[in-house]
Amino acid sequence: MATIEPFAALRPRPDLAARLCELPYDVVTFEEARQQAAGNPLSFFHVSRAEIDLPSGTDPHAPEVYAKARENFERLIAGGALRQDAQRCFYLYRQIMGAHAQVGIVGVASCEDYLRGVIKKHELTRPDKEEDRRRHIETLNAQTGPAFLIHRADDTLAEFVCARTEREPEVDFTAADGVRHSAWTVADAEGIALVRERFAQMPALYIADGHHRTAAAAQVFLNRGRVPCPGTPAQPPPAFAFFLAVIFPHDRVQVLPYHRALKDLNGLTPAQVFERLETVFETLPADTPVPSRPHEVGFYMAGRWRRLRFRPALTQAGAVWDRLDVALLQQHVLEPVFGIADPRTSERIEFVGGIRGTAELERLVDSGACACAFALHPTSVEELMQIADAGRILPPKSTWFEPKLRDGMFCHLI
Repeated sequence: MATIEPFAALRPRPDLAARLCELPYDVVTFEEARQQAAGNPLSFFHVSRAEIDLPSGTDPHAPEVYAKARENFERLIAGGALRQDAQRCFYLYRQIMGAHAQVGIVGVASCEDYLRGVIKKHELTRPDKEEDRRRHIETLNAQTGPAFLIHRADDTLAEFVCARTEREPEVDFTAADGVRHSAWTVADAEGIALVRERFAQMPALYIADGHHRTAAAAQVFLNRGRVPCPGTPAQPPPAFAFFLAVIFPHDRVQVLPYHRALKDLNGLTPAQVFERLETVFETLPADTPVPSRPHEVGFYMAGRWRRLRFRPALTQAGAVWDRLDVALLQQHVLEPVFGIADPRTSERIEFVGGIRGTAELERLVDSGACACAFALHPTSVEELMQIADAGRILPPKSTWFEPKLRDGMFCHLI
């Protein structure tokens, strides 16, 4: 069963939240972070991407980057921009992006649950990225960005969240990208007990986004001395036994596709590429570059979109993880046609998150940075949970959850 606990969050002063909270560190480039933080000493990029405050060309993993992050973090606390709550609470975090709205419960999840598989993952982590987040957590003695978890929808929790979010939010701002962020505190004993109890009855939670943050927090937990969790009233587990999380019901989150752009044609001519693709796909009228359903793929090359559909023989065999579009593309196209055996390590492939859309694929190809691109239909949340339940791993860059949680909205001191 899942252990979710309240905590005393370090949060931005409500009137400063819009200037302070930022996108996750790993969805923006160095230049984007530097530009967005320019002229704004409150920007959380000074903490999550502290290399923007050091000379250009500084290794982002150099010791001085983590030291600068801690200096900037402590500056925000000392100046009162970030303030810690006096008691342990749960929080509600609502995001509105266009017509889509989702509300998650903010708490701290058990590192032990993650290590035991109660909190299930669906992708492999890269050791270098995991080590980067571990050093960031250790240096700051804090988790400054939450993991994005999902739980199977629960009517009792849904009713509770609906009732509580009818109240006036304590934090409420619309970010530069148009996404509205609102927060409420659950500080009463009854509300805290209900949240705890509902999660305690859930056999599993699922990582949607934040695999590296979660793995890094678990490594800190192991390094500092693995301790029993949930512990006892007389000896509760230390703060480092938990990691910061926002947990959403599975039927309320939005998954966008993760596209692929290839830097070369693997020595093939365009005619040879089409010849090989014809053995894998049926060609459809290209009325739109966006696939309208699973097993359809948009293919862009030489200024033209083509809409393709995997042949039925490929989509009707195997387990659910074999029938995913990202898996089919990797197995039947990227490796045999383009020679990309491991997309996690290959430098010949670019991944384009769904929010950047097909326009970014066109830009990459039209500029000459890439030779061709594939637009995919999104993997569903149900598929993700089925695969995680089976102990399997999705291919790299299979899901793009949107909107993104904001770093700095809630911090967990350990």
